[in-house]
Amino acid sequence: QVNLVESGGGLVQPGGSLRLSCEVSGSILGIYLMGWYRQTPGNQRELVATMNASGNPNYEDSVKGRFTISKDAAFRDNGWKALYLQMNNLEPEDTAVYYCYAAAAGLGSVWGQGTQVTVSS
Repeated sequence: QVNLVESGGGLVQPGGSLRLSCEVSGSILGIYLMGWYRQTPGNQRELVATMNASGNPNYEDSVKGRFTISKDAAFRDNGWKALYLQMNNLEPEDTAVYYCYAAAAGLGSVWGQGTQVTVSS
């Protein structure tokens, strides 16, 4: 079992920054991909950024150059301890519930409970 707990959401003005964190626990050595998704009311959850076990990032076009995904490695090379999303130059369109995601061998997809990000003046 893998458990994901997000934190770091909140209210920020346009142009501001937030850093989301996702603490990972459980069967972390089976995880081969992690990422952040976001969802607004009435819409499907959409990809924001992902990172594979080798540390290679992938970003949705609208956040490139503004968001940075990173991870803390556990003591083993391909382990996971935490996942972060540094969000700079935030725009009102970034307002959403942000979810941490993990793809784990033998477990499939795992999701956190979500954290609200609101960008408003």
